[in-house]
Amino acid sequence: MMLRYALQTVRHRKGGFLGAFLALMCAAALITACGTLLETGLRGTIGTERYAAAPVVVSADQNVHQTTVKHKKGKTKTKHKAKPIAERAWLPEKLTTRLGEVPGADRVIPELTFLAEPLTPTGTGGRTAYGHAWDSAALTPYTLTTGTPPRARGDLVVDRYLADRAHLEPGDRLTVQSTQNPRTYRVTGIAAPAGDGIRHQTSLFFSTAEAQDLAAHPGQVTAFGVVPAKGTDTATLKASVAKALHGTTAQISAGDERGRVEFLDAAAARIKLVSMGGAMGGTSLLVAVLVVVGTFALSVQQRHRELALLRAIAATPGQIRKLLGREALLVGAAAGVAGALAGLPLGGWLHGRFVALGAVPATLQHTVSVFPLFAAVAATLFGAWAAARVSSRRIARIRPAEALAEARAERTRPAWGRILAGLVLLAGGAVLVAVLSVLRTEPASTPVTFLAVVVLASAVALLGPLLVRATVAILGGPLRLTGPGGRLATANLRGNAARMASVVTPLTLLIGMTCTVLFVQPTLGHAARAQAREGIRADWVLAAQGPGVPEQATRQLRTDHDVATEVVRTTVRVGLDKYAAQGVTPAGLTRTWDPDVTAGSLAELTKDTVAISELAADQLHLKPGSTLKLTLGDGTPVTLTVAAVYARGLGFGDLTMAHDLVARHVDNPLAATVLVSTSRSQEELAAAVRKFPGVRVVSPATADSLQAERQQANAEVNYFAMGLVLAFTAIAVVNTLAMSVSERVREFALLRLAGATRRQVLRMLRTEALSVLLLATALGSGIALAVLTAFSIGMTGSAAPAVTPLVYVAVVATAGLLALVATALPGRVALKARAVTVATARE
Repeated sequence: MMLRYALQTVRHRKGGFLGAFLALMCAAALITACGTLLETGLRGTIGTERYAAAPVVVSADQNVHQTTVKHKKGKTKTKHKAKPIAERAWLPEKLTTRLGEVPGADRVIPELTFLAEPLTPTGTGGRTAYGHAWDSAALTPYTLTTGTPPRARGDLVVDRYLADRAHLEPGDRLTVQSTQNPRTYRVTGIAAPAGDGIRHQTSLFFSTAEAQDLAAHPGQVTAFGVVPAKGTDTATLKASVAKALHGTTAQISAGDERGRVEFLDAAAARIKLVSMGGAMGGTSLLVAVLVVVGTFALSVQQRHRELALLRAIAATPGQIRKLLGREALLVGAAAGVAGALAGLPLGGWLHGRFVALGAVPATLQHTVSVFPLFAAVAATLFGAWAAARVSSRRIARIRPAEALAEARAERTRPAWGRILAGLVLLAGGAVLVAVLSVLRTEPASTPVTFLAVVVLASAVALLGPLLVRATVAILGGPLRLTGPGGRLATANLRGNAARMASVVTPLTLLIGMTCTVLFVQPTLGHAARAQAREGIRADWVLAAQGPGVPEQATRQLRTDHDVATEVVRTTVRVGLDKYAAQGVTPAGLTRTWDPDVTAGSLAELTKDTVAISELAADQLHLKPGSTLKLTLGDGTPVTLTVAAVYARGLGFGDLTMAHDLVARHVDNPLAATVLVSTSRSQEELAAAVRKFPGVRVVSPATADSLQAERQQANAEVNYFAMGLVLAFTAIAVVNTLAMSVSERVREFALLRLAGATRRQVLRMLRTEALSVLLLATALGSGIALAVLTAFSIGMTGSAAPAVTPLVYVAVVATAGLLALVATALPGRVALKARAVTVATARE
């Protein structure tokens, strides 16, 4: 019976349920889109290109492992965890012999992959350039279409894509920036791959001797491609290879597994995408729940008279709950299906934008299945049902006489349970803010930051009526002085505080969340750059537009009186924890760099020692003289002695080692920057490095500006990721305001019959909207300020969040524009009908 009544209600009150439908549909679309990103990170395919002709690929282990054994109550539990390393790990070349003896293996092809950037005016068209030995061309396979293979160290074969783009022919000269100094090679041939499977890279082939020299890993290779003998299938060959390599850390891949060996950035991006999709999805779900509950609460409030009459004619509380629950499920089902289908193209567009921004490589293919759709529909149904249950508690619980009384006039005070729940959430938000102030790592603080905003906004939603009445008590006098519109607005705000509170909540969330998203990254970035500015003592900085600054360029600037400090950056693991690290030239270091040493001395920095930040020292319980075991970027374990502890870890990374130690274990050993202390002028330095393409001499201030641009580019990914959540919140603001105004058609008609003009009614609406906006701005700004201040204290050590006044004003102005438009347009529509017709019409 209740289902039939619910169907009739939804059929006859389509307009009343439209707001809830839109809120649920947007939530389902957002959850589906985030779900596809999460699934892409978990199951996304990384297709192989270079290894297309090698069914089985042997590579090094790209993870660092940790095994823990716990003995408890006579039971032994063993846990094994693995985390990826930042650089490419290498295999011993001597495994060639063992692989050659594998039954069913026809050919074993060693592979070398290293940095090789062709310095051409046309570039590579967005493709990554890699260098290889010509011996490994058979892995694709590449075959010569013209010319001869590279035999001498100065010979080079380029692929057809690069030859066409740079207009190269055999006999032409091409300068390549590889892992060492730039060198000009003679193009001896052009090679083309079999088929059109190479889409994301371009290959440069060197002679074997030159490739080994440029790879800079003597006696090691990147991978082995194993080609099966005739009649041997891939599965059999893979099993045979695994048996032959048992006891080693080598990894055997076949099929789509080969892609992660070839494209390490795509494999790393999967982890990033899981984190990003999970964070976006979790935040979206929390925001959606808050918005949907508010929307349903407003919808139920608008039907208070109808539900009160049902109670008066003997409808039981259970029947009212069932009616509202089934209505919510009907609306949720329709909205969930529509939103889930809309979320599929939204997810594809999101993935494309992340690829365009460089957050995700194009080699990680977007993956879609039915699971995100089912999850979105299920979440929507549950959210709608839960929202209806929460919204119906009051009307279903009170006596029929009280329900009829409350249908005519709003309660003067919210229920004690609501107030208590609001205070609990307020206390929870305060606890999260306090916790945030002691978190000192970005991965730990970021989720707490946004959770604190949502929890505090939820407290505002529950305490909203009290906050609206407090605002009216403060603004009532000034508003009454503005004329009839102000007096009407004051009366409405005081008499309909619950309705106005439902509008305040999404506006507060919009302003608070937007300010937090926009100012979190600048707070961290500005603090890091401030530390870097204070710590760089160099007179000039060498910066590179290409892969980096070659070592020979640095040598050109070193003299008995001048110091040039090379800086190479990487990421290392201490246990399973990841730390940003750098390698610097120890000689003359204190003339170019001051990390604010608080213990020990940089004079002790050698290939056997390390300097660490105060944060790392606290986390790892280290001091000068302590021993630190860590895993370098390529998986090489080392044991170093702590030489110094410094305070400016935010600007320079947590670990600092000798340049030569780090450079031997990274994919790109070129210096990211070179700090120069000299009495020579900028022109003299520029003349000394003129022969190195892309290397320029800039002042420390200019280098700081370049760093700010890079930070902005990285921050754009976060802005975009959270932008959809903010867009959903903005839609919720417009939706809720439109619902609130549209429901007041009869009220407007009665006001006009009582003598109010259309202009006075519209002025009343504007005054109400501006009052609500003022309250939401104060609450949203207060939430954002508290959260950002706590974030700044934890991450930078100072209560100084970076807030750009112009951006803040733009946020508030945008929220105000949304509020005014969403109020004015429905208001004008509501005032078009004749007042007598509306006032005498059936409800």
